[in-house]
Amino acid sequence: MRVTATLPSEVVQCLENARFLHLATCRDNVPHVSLMSYTYLPSSPYSRGPVIVMTTNPASKKILNLSENPNVSLLVHDWVSHRPTPASQARRLSSGNTSPTRGLPIQQPPSSLAALLFNLNASSISSISATINGTARVAPHGSEEERYYRDVHLANNTFDEGDGSSRFASGGEEEARVVVVTIRDGRISDWKGGVRDWVLVDESGMDAPRVNGC
Repeated sequence: MRVTATLPSEVVQCLENARFLHLATCRDNVPHVSLMSYTYLPSSPYSRGPVIVMTTNPASKKILNLSENPNVSLLVHDWVSHRPTPASQARRLSSGNTSPTRGLPIQQPPSSLAALLFNLNASSISSISATINGTARVAPHGSEEERYYRDVHLANNTFDEGDGSSRFASGGEEEARVVVVTIRDGRISDWKGGVRDWVLVDESGMDAPRVNGC
């Protein structure tokens, strides 16, 4: 377990490069997962440490869950989502045996160029996933804090359209509530199954270490 006053560099890279994360909340032992756009801030006028900012509808399941249980888990990764051809199927195709395995559709083998490009892309992008545990709170509605986080989140998630216009990913409406997650600890996992736990403490190191929220 690594105890650190700053986020691991791999986690920071993930948070800076990924566009979405999965937010897990829970109420009455019933979990709920949402795909969210987000903004990572190393610090802010309202927090000494790193936070993750999201917005959501005030009537959403997330808000209801957070009102009773502020503990959350986040999952962010830099893996590509394309599933490669299973080895058994690739061997079957390369040998000219096109009889399908029961339940699996027949796929044509990729060209050598396509395979090369995919492998280069996968090796350069596929690296880690980061599970982040923290405490979430809803910024007071109408406050300067809410306005600050909303403006930063809006700027970070507004993307140019092809016609020259701009579009916010989601949650930019004025009635949307701002959720701020203070990061506590987490786990880094690689595609080979290796894991590394870390705990974030303040500069004085007085926070009690916890692994994966325990």
